[in-house]
Amino acid sequence: LEACQREGVRRLVHTSTSETYGTAQYAPIDEKHPIVGQSPYSASKIGADQMAVAWHRSFGLPVAILRPFNTYGPRQSGRAIIPTIMTQLLAGADVLRLGSLEPRRDLNFVTDTVRGFLGIASCDAAVGQVVNVGSGQTISVGDLVHRIAALSGRAIRVEQDPARVRPDASEVMLLLADVHKAQELFGYAPQVGFDEGLRETWAWLERHLDRYRSDRYAI
Repeated sequence: LEACQREGVRRLVHTSTSETYGTAQYAPIDEKHPIVGQSPYSASKIGADQMAVAWHRSFGLPVAILRPFNTYGPRQSGRAIIPTIMTQLLAGADVLRLGSLEPRRDLNFVTDTVRGFLGIASCDAAVGQVVNVGSGQTISVGDLVHRIAALSGRAIRVEQDPARVRPDASEVMLLLADVHKAQELFGYAPQVGFDEGLRETWAWLERHLDRYRSDRYAI
């Protein structure tokens, strides 16, 4: 923020996260939803968001804050839920080792998230604003397993791994984006359907499975 102020940049897009909202107190979640730090990660992002807003208010720095919901797609870290499921299946596992199956997530394909970044970066009206981008749909981890299993054509069984289960007070149970603000400001609309995105992700992981250690829990 200080460097951008000093160098007079035309726009700084700060990356936030839907985790700053915690478990939805109402859904879909708009940008007026209360902010709740349910994990050190979300707390750190809340702090970063507030510093960005403060720099804009105090010094007029042209900051816009994008708040992506859960992005997925090729090249994603093995820590995320979709690569966790897919790489275990691709490696031939008969039993998937996962955490809780109840949390619901708004999963947005990576090119749609990128579309949000490009949109906010070129939108003067977004300066000083916090803007959500997501798919506007939600799915539980359990239902996600079934969707991916159908894609793989295999019958699977799930075993809960206690190491992968977040503490009750930390687990975010529901995320669902309200993207009306992004639509109004820069015409944002997700373009990749969920099954299409899953197929593209599966195909990429199949070609690059050697980059992942599906037998290890990535923290």
